[in-house]
Amino acid sequence: MILDFQPYQGQRRKLVLAFDVGTTLSSTSYCVLEPGLVPEGKDVTSFPAQELTSESSMIPTVLYYDTEGHVNAVGAEVLQEGIFEQAEQEGWVKAEWFMLHICPKGRENTTITQNIPPLPPGKTVVQVLADYLFYLYNCVKSHIKNTHPNRANLGASFESHETEIVLSHPNTWDEWQQAQMREAVALAKLARVDDAVPENVHLISEGEANLWFALKHCLLPENTMEGGARVVIVDAGRCTIDISTYQKRVGDVKFEEVSAPKCHFNGSIFVGIRARLYIEALLKDSDYIKDLDRILRYFDQKTLLCFSNDKEPEFLTFGSTHDKDIRVGIRGGQLRLLGKDVAKFFEPSIECIVSTVEEETDGVTHVVLAGGFGSNGWLFKELQRRLGHRGLKVVRSSRNANVSQKLIVSTLLRAECEGSTWYMQ
Repeated sequence: MILDFQPYQGQRRKLVLAFDVGTTLSSTSYCVLEPGLVPEGKDVTSFPAQELTSESSMIPTVLYYDTEGHVNAVGAEVLQEGIFEQAEQEGWVKAEWFMLHICPKGRENTTITQNIPPLPPGKTVVQVLADYLFYLYNCVKSHIKNTHPNRANLGASFESHETEIVLSHPNTWDEWQQAQMREAVALAKLARVDDAVPENVHLISEGEANLWFALKHCLLPENTMEGGARVVIVDAGRCTIDISTYQKRVGDVKFEEVSAPKCHFNGSIFVGIRARLYIEALLKDSDYIKDLDRILRYFDQKTLLCFSNDKEPEFLTFGSTHDKDIRVGIRGGQLRLLGKDVAKFFEPSIECIVSTVEEETDGVTHVVLAGGFGSNGWLFKELQRRLGHRGLKVVRSSRNANVSQKLIVSTLLRAECEGSTWYMQ
């Protein structure tokens, strides 16, 4: 199996653009395929108003529409000073969490869609996604033209048929949901209009993208899957935890899912919700209840990422050295929480992963932990300990790669292994 990029064998320059549109955050990456050269994927790191986010290469999955249905602000632009006030005054409508509206056919009115922000009036989820993809596409064009070493020669690639579009989707999505994504790509005018079924649009599941990335970066021994062994991918994100199991049949070049993928609403957002409930109850009789949002902001930005030891206390900084309420553990502008209490916020998510993986242990040797939530030290340590007792090795990458970067990796490696026409000619 090829585990690294080989020199591009095609005869013409190609541009590969990868888009990961997540529930709350999105990213995009690109790769220039030059004949005879080894491909190298690059993240797009310059978006309008990027400085207003805490992310280096991701932007919020949010749009503002005016009363006539025109897009007025997208991504980090919605964080700009005065935008919120202008939106209120002029009656703009915000579209957020819209990807959750892409439901299986016949299930458009599920409990999930009834409990998330509605789509803007007169807009379908395909139209909203198309608007967002069109915005990301223009951001990629701008980034490449401003930063890429060979940018002067790449402009024509955007206007020609030499651009391949790659998008991620959850493993649980069926053909109908994937068809809606393809429709959005066409509506955004990113697909080749002269193709009945655009051949330049490629959809890859997030689980498969994580698997290829793990193989490329040697998280799994080189021959792990050659004998038919199975690998579980745990993609722990902000909203959901997606779990899928893969196997490579002996003599085959493709990976296949060997059981139905699982999707649990137990991502890092829910750890934050449990923290809010606990801290809110702790401070209900304290004057510092007014600082609840500031305390929780620190938890989301620091503790949620860095917590790794239930034997050590956590300190949530929110005020000055003069702030003190010993009764609730506040000294010097910091709220002190016992590590064992913080660990309880994570426990339902950890148990959710463990119980699901334990259902898939037949033939499984490794578990790959991915996703933003997967970078948390306590989550990783506990999964290693608990699943290790079952003889499973839990691994994760030390590289902080976006899903869009993993899409580049998986698309090119899969194309090499399968000898895809678009890549080889």
